[in-house]
Amino acid sequence: MNDVQPDSRREGDIIVFANVVGTFAFVVTAVTAAVVFSTPSQWVGAITAMALFAVGVFAFIWSFFNAVQRSREEQISVTQVYLLLGPPTPARVRRIMLSMLVVQSVVGLVTAVARSEAEDGSPGTSLAVGVLVPMFGIGLNGLWCAFHGVFPPRSDGVTSDAAIGKNGDHG
Repeated sequence: MNDVQPDSRREGDIIVFANVVGTFAFVVTAVTAAVVFSTPSQWVGAITAMALFAVGVFAFIWSFFNAVQRSREEQISVTQVYLLLGPPTPARVRRIMLSMLVVQSVVGLVTAVARSEAEDGSPGTSLAVGVLVPMFGIGLNGLWCAFHGVFPPRSDGVTSDAAIGKNGDHG
């Protein structure tokens, strides 16, 4: 049997797909809420933004935990995990994931600024929660890289098997 995955399905594609779908849902609900600016559309936009933020926080914590575990034996940096910089992330994944992060940031900021006042003139609207949505993209970036990124082994010789209490040399 051939163990090579076909090009149409690669490891981590579900995370990339979730990022695209979540971003699309956010764009549709946020832009609709900003244009229509009715109470129901604002609720849908705010609930979508808060749900994506919550998923992003969960993904961030999960990815951080996994990256810390891997860092005992592999050389991992925060920028590689959350901004997908360097060789651990294939260019195709980096391009899609960072594009979604840019879209989330721009749409969140533009819709919040476009409707910075309620209809009665009071400051702030429910669209302001859209600026939290990039946490969704950052969390999924980390999740993808923590589980699917290919990192080099640590070169300092320290692994998780190092004995505890050998820090006496450090004063």
